Amino acid sequence: MGPVRSTWSKSELDTFSDESRKILQNNKDLAEQTIDPDNDSILILTPMKNSAGYIPKYFELIDSLAYPHDKLSLAFLVSDSTDDTQQRLIDAKRRYQELGPVEKRFKRFDIYRQDFFNALPQEKRHLRENQRNRRIIMARARNYLWTRALEDEQWVAWIDSDLTSYPPTIMRDLMAYDKDVIVPNCMFPFRNGNLNYRIYDFNAWQETPESLAMIAKLKEDDFLVEGYSSHPTHRKHLDKFDKNETLVPLDGVGGTFTLVKAHVHRSGVGFPTWIFQHQVETEGFGKLANANGFSVFGLPHYNIHHVNN
Repeated sequence: MGPVRSTWSKSELDTFSDESRKILQNNKDLAEQTIDPDNDSILILTPMKNSAGYIPKYFELIDSLAYPHDKLSLAFLVSDSTDDTQQRLIDAKRRYQELGPVEKRFKRFDIYRQDFFNALPQEKRHLRENQRNRRIIMARARNYLWTRALEDEQWVAWIDSDLTSYPPTIMRDLMAYDKDVIVPNCMFPFRNGNLNYRIYDFNAWQETPESLAMIAKLKEDDFLVEGYSSHPTHRKHLDKFDKNETLVPLDGVGGTFTLVKAHVHRSGVGFPTWIFQHQVETEGFGKLANANGFSVFGLPHYNIHHVNN
């Protein structure tokens, strides 16, 4: 499912009803008065909570992108922070949009504040029993951000505040696949004698016959969460695909780096704050996008890196 088409072949037009032809003519007559998305423009969205220490690296990576700044809009949502995340973003906005060279200025640089008073300590954020409420809060934050920030951009890129590396060409690389939703494989470093990497984002996955059989036995409001050996879901994560499987359809996605065609959000597909097919937030977004006919894909061997937290 893609944007509304403006041109049709003669063979296609021959199949149209008189009513459809009138609709097309009406659209053509109004075309000059219509505001279309800004071609290849990207809205980068990043929710932040107590992220002050990550902000220098965040902007270092943004600056490394092989993409013109005047085609990039940035929007941040600061929630429940007790550090100086908000002030550091304000300082960054002034540095880029007022003090820096014109060619380094972004199309927009917006900062929003919305607190949810979710006082979950950092050391407890990954405990399984906390995931349902935590992820619902995250879904609310993401929905608040995209509904406030999205204007005429053609793409939306959800980027975590605490990534440590991604290729400078990542935007063009992901856009080239022309998918409605696409994610790379997010890894994190660990040492076992030598420095190695393992998968960080378990929220990007593909259903399997085993997972579907397990789901068939669940109650409608049962909530599933990935990455806990005590409760296996039997799904196939991005680190389990063969080398020749370079582009794979996904059922769930994460939010560490997710490129979305803006018309997906404009169609009403956001991040479920209710349980949708046993998921909420980004995984629920993947399920909801699939249910609405959008293409959702992952790149098992295109790696980005996250802090080990």
